[in-house]
Amino acid sequence: MRLKYLRTIIEQQDGAAKICAIDWSPNGNKLAVATADRTIVLFDGKGDKRDKFSTKPIDQKYGKKSYVVKSIVFSPDSTRLAVGQTDNIVYVYRLGETWNEKKVICNKFVQSSSVTSMKWPTDERLIIGLSDGKMRLASCKNNKCSTLYKTDKFVTSIALDATGRSFISGHKDGSVILYSFENRSQTKIITHQCAPYALTFTSNGIVLAGCDQRIVSYTQSGRVLQQFDYSSDVNEKEFTVAITDPSAQNVIVGSFDRVRLFTWNQRRGAFDEGKPLEIRYLYTITALAWSPDGSTVVVGTLCGSVISVDCCLRRSLLKGRFETSYVAPSHAIIRDINSDKRISIKSINGYSIEQIKVMGRDRFVVAYTPNSIIIADMNTDKSSEVTIQSAGNERFFFDNENVCLIVNAGEVSLVEYGINEVIGWIRTELISPHLMSVRLSDHKQKSGEVVKRIAFLLDVNTISVVNLISNTQLTQISHPVVIDWLELSETASKLLYRDRRLCLSLVDLECDRKTTLLSYCSYVQWVPNSDVIVAQSGDQLCVWYQAENPDQMVSVPIKGDIETVLRDENRTEVIVEETNAKVAYELDQTLIEFATALDNFEFGRAVDFLERRDDADSDVLWRQLAEVRLDNFLSAHSLL
Repeated sequence: MRLKYLRTIIEQQDGAAKICAIDWSPNGNKLAVATADRTIVLFDGKGDKRDKFSTKPIDQKYGKKSYVVKSIVFSPDSTRLAVGQTDNIVYVYRLGETWNEKKVICNKFVQSSSVTSMKWPTDERLIIGLSDGKMRLASCKNNKCSTLYKTDKFVTSIALDATGRSFISGHKDGSVILYSFENRSQTKIITHQCAPYALTFTSNGIVLAGCDQRIVSYTQSGRVLQQFDYSSDVNEKEFTVAITDPSAQNVIVGSFDRVRLFTWNQRRGAFDEGKPLEIRYLYTITALAWSPDGSTVVVGTLCGSVISVDCCLRRSLLKGRFETSYVAPSHAIIRDINSDKRISIKSINGYSIEQIKVMGRDRFVVAYTPNSIIIADMNTDKSSEVTIQSAGNERFFFDNENVCLIVNAGEVSLVEYGINEVIGWIRTELISPHLMSVRLSDHKQKSGEVVKRIAFLLDVNTISVVNLISNTQLTQISHPVVIDWLELSETASKLLYRDRRLCLSLVDLECDRKTTLLSYCSYVQWVPNSDVIVAQSGDQLCVWYQAENPDQMVSVPIKGDIETVLRDENRTEVIVEETNAKVAYELDQTLIEFATALDNFEFGRAVDFLERRDDADSDVLWRQLAEVRLDNFLSAHSLL
């Protein structure tokens, strides 16, 4: 890893103006800096200033200069900021998710002495270290604070382990105490030669440093693993602060005019020292914060300056457009230089990333490790790592919105974005996006089950529909003519398919009923996010607003070929390529919304729609609503 100066976020002052604390929000969208004048300055993820607010004393009678901010930390949901002060109080400010929300104090925790350090691993665990040696645990839910354990030695620092299940506290007498939330016990594991003001808890042990100009690596049990001694270096001074990266594999330690980098070497089982970043007249470093994506370290100093430092192993450019930055062997960040959109790719198993590709109309990222494949969607920021031994000849299909199909030698593995395992697999020799259809939806069927289904061809005349949750076949459909297209509905309760003679058929999977819709069909599609069917037969646009009633078809004459179906919040249009121009035919949006309301069991919205409608077919719709509501009622009571 290399450290490289990026930019100055806050300019240096003429004299002492200590940056008291810095913290990144877990989502990486906000950076908070506590300055010497007791102000919290907020920056966005790029380091641009967006807001600021003043802190307040425990009591106004003491005045605004009666305290100093010692520690700040974001909540796990990135919407709140805890501020620890020397006047024996912790304030929790609600910042909100956007920049224009009003900042309000939502919690305050009065302490027995000055706050020195804080960490916030989970919503209900705000860890507070005090100058009288106490370690406290605050709950924002009930606004109460309890003591985890007591010592009589000043708390110099706190560090969390990578999982958040335990933490260590450093004390003025050199002791380091390990506390486990699972066992609710504390153990003194280290007695260092000086106060550990610089303290980190890595995946491979503990790294600490202080005023004796030594950086020492310990095992979690307290045994010395390594020692880096700079006491003979006349240019080195005391070590003041340390931080580990999100992977807990790299450590940066700050001192005077420089930051030192240490990277864990898996083969050696020890830390390797990297090239330090030295900046003359930077002066004493007082605060460090590592961005959640691992790409940037922010450095605060005694003289009030804040700079950002780039952390990168290597960089490359894919397709002349996607900048790839490796911040760890198992962690890379891909940035679209055109839109500045970025996504973080990380192996949850710690495998080294060997190759990265951008696929699927430049929307999806595929990364290869020795034992797995990582797939990420740049639009939704969801990623999955699945254990697959890559042969290098896999094909990837990204035609489905929330699932990727990995095809290799006739075997198709299904990967749902955001889930780190293969949710199912099938075997077929007929591989084509038009011959496989997957539906993964949170919408529940009348049975109350979540939908995860795939339809595919066993052979050219046979369709199989499989429930991916139970890994069982729901139905098998035989057809005398070769099938050339199929697609499940949004709720996967119905299946459309067409044969080579252009005959269009609909199968209701709930009752296993098959209906021929058209004897000649040149185009067919489900309307996006609905169970409404659009098809073309000759010069007729055919629409089925109620797939439950296939005999109720609306026909509209057209003078061209259907190109696509577009839908937004306000309208749904069928785009037809006519002789001289493209013409949009608008569909009945209210009927589409009614069908969607039934599919989502939003009965109130469906009733409102029917009460405003005065058409001849309203009676049929009322009966359909009543049937669906009754089925839903009976299903709910059968589960009680």
